[in-house]
Amino acid sequence: MLSARTIASRPAFEVSAVTCSADHTGWSPPDAHADHRVVLVRSGRFRRRTPGGITDLDRTTAYLGTPGEEDSFAHPAGGDVCTALRLSPQLWHDIAGETPVRPWAYVDARVDLAHRRLLAARDDLDYALTESLLILLAEAIGNAAEGTLPSGRARDPAAEHLAGAAREAVLADDPAATGLLPLATLLGVSPYRLSRAFTAATGTSLTRYRNRVRVGRALDRIEAGDTELGALAARLGFADQAHLSRTVRQHLGCTPTAVKELLRPRH
Repeated sequence: MLSARTIASRPAFEVSAVTCSADHTGWSPPDAHADHRVVLVRSGRFRRRTPGGITDLDRTTAYLGTPGEEDSFAHPAGGDVCTALRLSPQLWHDIAGETPVRPWAYVDARVDLAHRRLLAARDDLDYALTESLLILLAEAIGNAAEGTLPSGRARDPAAEHLAGAAREAVLADDPAATGLLPLATLLGVSPYRLSRAFTAATGTSLTRYRNRVRVGRALDRIEAGDTELGALAARLGFADQAHLSRTVRQHLGCTPTAVKELLRPRH
């Protein structure tokens, strides 16, 4: 069952919280949409199928939809909660222009933070939320338009399958995901094969992806009010608080202390 709750609505955009209880594991009937859409996962995982192929969606991958495009969804791992952004043609063009974009975007830590700031700004729709929305769209659409996968490269289904298994292990915090060597052993391939396949399929290194997931977990805890950074660093597997701070700065351009202020609700 699918339910949607509108968070903000203006002529140029609509922001909704969408929850799927996943009463089906097979593909839903194809459906066409009239708007440009950017959908970001807040929790859970699911799959999207379009004429262009199948995309696995989780907190590190968003999807982009275009008017008239048909898609179907499957939920083999259970339900999910998403933020759906519907955009007017003019707003989409203002940000994307004529640049072609892929149907998915890597949700790096900057996109993740912009998503959280959007949800924290719902009390000020016309300024704070709108500004956060524009930042989020610029980051997400930019990631989809950057062409992190070299143009003209043929798809490698085996690499995509291996990268998907590695992503699942990292997201599930599998004990083997604490290092590249044990993760490769878990997946039954050489570390070299795993590293090359992951970068080829996703456009980012496995090391950076794992750190991006850990930064996301740090954002979860900071957003929930966790202020003891030393304990947080130990819980997330960082060497110490300085290691946590360096990694957050590398991914977000600011320190955990600055993140606390950015995520503070505005009234």
